[in-house]
Amino acid sequence: MARKIVQPTGREVFFDRDEIIVSKTDTKGRITYCNDVFLRIAGYTEAELLGEPHSIIRHPDMPRCVFKLLWDAIQAGHEIFAYVKNMTKSGDHYWVLAHVTASLDESGRIVGYHSNRRVPERSAVERIERLYADLKATEDKPANRKEGIAEGEKMLLGLLAGEGISYDAFVFSL
Repeated sequence: MARKIVQPTGREVFFDRDEIIVSKTDTKGRITYCNDVFLRIAGYTEAELLGEPHSIIRHPDMPRCVFKLLWDAIQAGHEIFAYVKNMTKSGDHYWVLAHVTASLDESGRIVGYHSNRRVPERSAVERIERLYADLKATEDKPANRKEGIAEGEKMLLGLLAGEGISYDAFVFSL
């Protein structure tokens, strides 16, 4: 069955500082577990999410180069922290500070990914929104999506190099 296209509403929803949104995926990014906080905030039932790509909650304002950076890190077995704007089933949005790690089997092979998401600081969201808007505008210029992602990644890595910091250090500086 085809999924309904969800349009952003511009309304933001929030979760409590003491709550953690948790999900697990397989190596292809399909959801294998989601906690009650995730279900409540995203507005989906567990049956609607299990087996679906995690991108089901991707907000169109999110630059794809940030997800490329995230996937490159976790597929290499590294953890990553990132600010992410997600979209609910109804089109509302919510911001998170995500911590994503690889899940390993007993031989150290990656068998999936685990993400804990917390409430971000509002000052960080305000700063990251401006950067993400610039990255998204850069990505949207080329007609070819892959070329756009590459241009966004080039811009992001250039900004980081100009500051002399890694992506992780940048996230923690916000």
